[in-house]
Amino acid sequence: MHIEEVLTDQYGPLMSIAHLAKVLDRSEEGLRISLRSNSGWSKAINAARLKLGRRVYFRTADVAKVLSN
Repeated sequence: MHIEEVLTDQYGPLMSIAHLAKVLDRSEEGLRISLRSNSGWSKAINAARLKLGRRVYFRTADVAKVLSN
């Protein structure tokens, strides 16, 4: 099973910041701080970002692509 299938089965097509933090074994606040940096990793994850109202989600398929690289 590929990482995209596993993540999609567990979290659905969109992941919250809490879900992403759990997958990356980080605290939510630590992840927020990391995503504000100007690194290549944060740019790739932020490209998967989707804002619905005030809530921030990440596309699971795009996150899986970043994690598999």
